[in-house]
Amino acid sequence: MLASLDLLSAFVLFAFVSSITPGPNNTMLLASGVNFGVRRTIPHALGISVGFMVMVLAVGLGLGEVFKAWPPLYSILRYAGAAYLLYLAWKIATSGPMSADTNGSRKPLGFWGAAAFQWVNPKAWVMAIGAITTYTPAQGYVFNVIVIATVFALVNLPSVGIWVMFGSALRNLLRNPRAVVLFNVLMAVLLVISLYPLLFVESAFS
Repeated sequence: MLASLDLLSAFVLFAFVSSITPGPNNTMLLASGVNFGVRRTIPHALGISVGFMVMVLAVGLGLGEVFKAWPPLYSILRYAGAAYLLYLAWKIATSGPMSADTNGSRKPLGFWGAAAFQWVNPKAWVMAIGAITTYTPAQGYVFNVIVIATVFALVNLPSVGIWVMFGSALRNLLRNPRAVVLFNVLMAVLLVISLYPLLFVESAFS
C-alpha cells in the first residue's frame, strides 16, 4: 500500500527542512561553491543525493537492525566519520585563495567521495532513520522504502544546490585573497562544530 498523500506531504516537508538546514554536507557545498563555482561542484551535490538515497534504502531494508544488534559497529562508523570530517576541515582551511589555483591543481570533492561520505555523516544517519521510522508505512513496506528513498533524493538535490549557488554568489564578492582564506577557515571551523551532534546520535540505535 502506497503512503497516503497527507503522509507524503509531511515527508516532503521533513525532507526539505532536513536537507536545506546547515550540516556537514551543506557547509562543504558552500565552501566548494566559493572555491570552485557551480559547474565543478555539481558532481559533489549529485554524490550527496545519490549516496544518501542508497543509505535510506539500506537503512529501510535492514541495516539499522544490524547496528542495533551490534552497537560497536555504529560507534566505529561514528568515530571514523569524525576523523574524516576533521581531515576535510583541514583541507578546506588550508586550501588558500582562489588565485593560487592558476593551473587547476585544486580539486573539489567528487561524486564518489561525496556519496561515500554519507556513510560517515552523523546528520545523514539521523535523517535516514527518521525517514524510515516515521514516514514509511508497514503495509507494502519494501515498495514504500523505495518511494521514500527516491522522493528524498529528489527533494535533497535542489535543496543542497541552493548552498552551491549561494557559495558561487559569494565567489563573486570574495575577490580579496585574504577574504577567501578567512572564509575557508570559517567554513572549516563550522565543519568541526558540526561534530557536536556525534555526542547525541548514539541513542538512535539504543
